[in-house]
Amino acid sequence: MFIDTAKITLRAGRGGNGAVSFHREKYVAAGGPDGGDGGRGGHIYLVTDSGLSTLMDFRYRRRYEATDGQNGGTKGCSGRGGGDLTVRVPPGTLLRDAATGAIIHDMSADDGSGRYLAARGGRGGWGNRHFATATRQCPRFAKAGLPGEERDVVLELKLLADVGLVGFPNAGKSTLLSVVSAARPKIAGYPFTTLTPNLGVVRVGEGSAFVMADIPGLIEGAAGGAGLGHEFLRHVDRCRLLVHVVDVSGMEGRDPAEDFDAVCAELRAYSASLAERPQIVAANKCDLLQDGDGPLRAFTERLAALDIPVFPISGATRFGVDALVAAVAARLPTLPPVTVYEDEYVPPPPDLGSPDEVTIRREDHTWLVEGAWLARLLGNVNLSDYESRMYFDRMLRGAGLFSRLEAQGIAEGDIVSIYDCEFEYVK
Repeated sequence: MFIDTAKITLRAGRGGNGAVSFHREKYVAAGGPDGGDGGRGGHIYLVTDSGLSTLMDFRYRRRYEATDGQNGGTKGCSGRGGGDLTVRVPPGTLLRDAATGAIIHDMSADDGSGRYLAARGGRGGWGNRHFATATRQCPRFAKAGLPGEERDVVLELKLLADVGLVGFPNAGKSTLLSVVSAARPKIAGYPFTTLTPNLGVVRVGEGSAFVMADIPGLIEGAAGGAGLGHEFLRHVDRCRLLVHVVDVSGMEGRDPAEDFDAVCAELRAYSASLAERPQIVAANKCDLLQDGDGPLRAFTERLAALDIPVFPISGATRFGVDALVAAVAARLPTLPPVTVYEDEYVPPPPDLGSPDEVTIRREDHTWLVEGAWLARLLGNVNLSDYESRMYFDRMLRGAGLFSRLEAQGIAEGDIVSIYDCEFEYVK
């Protein structure tokens, strides 16, 4: 079964908690703190796999979770990091935000990596050994790990092909693909024989080939949802060249010029850029012409005025097929590479909840500030970046955290500890 869209949930692993532990050894009367740090939560990566051509696997599994980091141990032993999770997708898959539809990443970039970090694991909490100072030699507290990222995303597959076959149902697209490649699509003498896109590799010569996609036939209104073709128009989005297959035989009482105009109108309604894609017309079923070559000649002259080349062919007898393939192969090197979509996603402001849930606890001259609100805030802050640190400061002040600390008696020079972040309080 061909599946080209899927909605899934990604949840990266939570960071492990730091440990509260003290060194215990014979003849050592007062061992210092040696609590280890919690391990990092596992990341979730998307990786392209050329062996996949559909998103069918995501029909049966909709939630992907990386493992959590382990808690810290004694003797300064850090917890093991959570295992990273790799999710394999076909090349050409778009990762979209489920809420906004914005493109997060295009798994088609020709950078050799084919790997994208889709959800980042949470940082592990510090063990109590980090909080030892000259005046606080016995810290009996540690930090909890931070949660990993969780997001709902939509996977949308747009097949990667150099050439896309478009045209009305029963125009002979599948037959053409079968004679120019090793693909074996279903072929029959009735409309909508092809229900799913098919790919074939067309070999032109030694070391030269291109990929051709057979798209289910379009009918009038397809861009608005009529017929089957509207579900697969996305698969010609990336095609560099369109081969428009038109039945010129007149066997079914159809006018080839009207069919050509109708399909072009559907392409235009779906996407303006798709309507401007270069085309080569394959005038198929020439072996069945009933009224001589008059209709073919009139159709060719009409398209010549539009500067669109027409190649008379017969998929059944292979007449003209070699000339068509050669023309396609000669045209492709002059065209831009396969489209790679730019990222559009802008992360929304984090839903931090209420700062009222923040707790403040004093240990000597250290103030321990914790709570889910702070954990979520810190998970969205890059402390190595100045602007991000200023945002963090504004959020703390806006939430009234400093006012609460002053009301409880914090003094200048005291240490404020927020998970794996510590700073000296200055009024």
